[in-house]
Amino acid sequence: MSDHTHDPVNDTADTAEAVVRTEGLVKEFGSFRALDGLDLSVRRGEVHGFLGPNGAGKSTTIRILLGLMRHDGGRVRLFGGDPWRDGTRLRAGLSYVPGDVALWPGLTGGQCIDILASVHGGLRADRRADLIERFDLDPTKRARDYSKGNRQKVALVAALAAEVDLMVLDEPTSGLDPLMEQVFQEVIRERRDQGTTVLLSSHILSEVEALADRVSIIRKGRNVTTGSLRELRRHTRTTVHAVTRAEVTGLDALAAVADLASGRGEAGVDTRFTVGPDGLGDAVGLVHAAGVESLTVEPPSLDALFLSRYSDEPEQTGQSGQPGERPGKHAVREPA
Repeated sequence: MSDHTHDPVNDTADTAEAVVRTEGLVKEFGSFRALDGLDLSVRRGEVHGFLGPNGAGKSTTIRILLGLMRHDGGRVRLFGGDPWRDGTRLRAGLSYVPGDVALWPGLTGGQCIDILASVHGGLRADRRADLIERFDLDPTKRARDYSKGNRQKVALVAALAAEVDLMVLDEPTSGLDPLMEQVFQEVIRERRDQGTTVLLSSHILSEVEALADRVSIIRKGRNVTTGSLRELRRHTRTTVHAVTRAEVTGLDALAAVADLASGRGEAGVDTRFTVGPDGLGDAVGLVHAAGVESLTVEPPSLDALFLSRYSDEPEQTGQSGQPGERPGKHAVREPA
């Protein structure tokens, strides 16, 4: 188990650039390597989506960041400090929401909110009252009488009302209905606009797509790619559906065009295809030349981006998503 020397100069630089930074992070459970050189950087004031399937290493990473688990190799910094050695001090600057919330059954929701928030240095009373109203939570009920969704609301109110610089959210809307998910998104945007940093791990990809400034996708304990959705989409294909007055000619000559299908219908010539980023402009130009009746250009969703990284194609790794890094060496099994 490695132990790194404290470096105040580098720590200061880390703090200026990122609230969370891991470099080559390693964690092993027996013969299983849950984290296999994970690089992660969460910039101050951003919402950072943290994606990967079960067993990819997300929960292990979060436990290390919270100071609940010690890493076996690499480097990790939270607010420029070591979360294992300085955990008590560092946790005062963050709030955390797990996907499965356990509360004190004999206490009311309001009492649970206050206890949870006290761990993070307290909360603002006006923000607490506002969130209770917006999440439609009855704080006078005993926790034992809450549904899973209401237990989740208690944790969310405590975390979102706390005066912290970082929120670590691990499946935070588990059990919430769509209306409450919308409230959650509104509040996260408000807190980001106020300068709060958010690390958001969620299987609801539409939620991450709606909120995240940047996204990191991990696989087998390593970073597959990191970037904004716009940056990630530069390496993927766009779907185009056009109805034109005349047949679109020249598309089959463009190397970037694939899945081309065309046929005449009542409204005109119906053409569908996918196109890589380098050929989009030329392809749309050919479509316009045929006289556009309707045109739909759909960039890949986060779902498509995510799934593309988990195909059977050779792995891409590294922060830029470029090939050339070694793949993970071990199968991954993340503990429950």
